[in-house]
Amino acid sequence: MSRVGRVERTTKETSVLVEIDLDGKGEVSVSTGVGFYDHMLDQLGRHGLFDLTVKTEGDLHIDSHHTIEDTALALGAAFKQALGDKVGIYRFGNCTVPLDESLAQVTVDLSGRPYLVHTEPENMAPMIGAYDTTMTRHILESFVAQAQIALHVHVPYGRNAHHIVECQFKALARALRYASERDPRAAGILPSTKGAL
Repeated sequence: MSRVGRVERTTKETSVLVEIDLDGKGEVSVSTGVGFYDHMLDQLGRHGLFDLTVKTEGDLHIDSHHTIEDTALALGAAFKQALGDKVGIYRFGNCTVPLDESLAQVTVDLSGRPYLVHTEPENMAPMIGAYDTTMTRHILESFVAQAQIALHVHVPYGRNAHHIVECQFKALARALRYASERDPRAAGILPSTKGAL
């Protein structure tokens, strides 16, 4: 049974198409017009082993905010769609990823309840190319709201802004991969004592 999500989101500010296959090989095609964001979404697909297609056209003549936000919302909705009924998955996942001087610790629960805890070093460089570094938290907030997952992201230290953000996306990719994978010992079982996720 395929676990594929496809979401199209169109507003006066953006037009977004996201397709994700949770059981892919990490084949990625991303185009948002924001180079660093494309790089981060590429990391998400490749390290999560998700086949991921993202095509966004946004009002970049204003700034990148709407483009980044709406892409994250569509990605979260597509991820939720692809998860389906969640029967037989591990549900929980965590991963710690270093990137040179930076470290990211990510834990996820595919709980059906959106919640984000996010910490990263203060006084980061404000921009990475056209990417506003304050958007990382907002990307995660938007993704969590639509995916309906609980996500804890902690970066206890790091100096280089590129490294600080990138290790978060790599750790998120792996944590989502582990949580969404099918558990061979739990085939046909919903991983919840409530009877619903």
